[in-house]
Amino acid sequence: MILLLPAALAACDRQSPPKEQANAALPGEVPATSGEATGGATKKEGAFDYRLDRSKAGAPAPDFAFQNPDGGERTLQDFAGKPILVNLWATWCAPCIAEMPTLDRIAATYGPKGLAVLTISQDNQGLKAAKPFFAKHDLPHLKGWADPENQLGFHYATGLLPTTVIYDRQGKEMVRVIGAMDWEGPEAKALIDAAMAS
Repeated sequence: MILLLPAALAACDRQSPPKEQANAALPGEVPATSGEATGGATKKEGAFDYRLDRSKAGAPAPDFAFQNPDGGERTLQDFAGKPILVNLWATWCAPCIAEMPTLDRIAATYGPKGLAVLTISQDNQGLKAAKPFFAKHDLPHLKGWADPENQLGFHYATGLLPTTVIYDRQGKEMVRVIGAMDWEGPEAKALIDAAMAS
């Protein structure tokens, strides 16, 4: 029994969703191995582990509806003319939660300058999961958006949470960050600055 505990903890570190939320491999899924294959680079910075994928750069933002914090529907097109940072996360994903404070500080810094930072929960319970999370955590500059049907997750097809996609002001994809990133680090700042200058 004691020998099984490390194996269970290791599965959590690999960001495995609960069985009811497991995503099957999808066509066009980004391989989990080399960043070179995805036109990006793999980085490890302390607790943060991510890779950049520029293979879909220039693709238009999808038009799927997702839930706004009040229960209404929005699409990425509602943010036309602004650079957008779309962060897909879940309440059960430890790396997602680890990067949330850095996303909150980015929203505080860049939000007033026009960057839309959308943290969109992929929990099947939608706002029922996202709202209590934001009520419990001190993240005043982020809102609890939700995509309970996982339409964005299936569209991006990275097979990993968190996944963050940055769009320019024209709604064209610039880069995907697959895994958890320190959004206050120099590489993240360069990605955001490029979106702000678009």
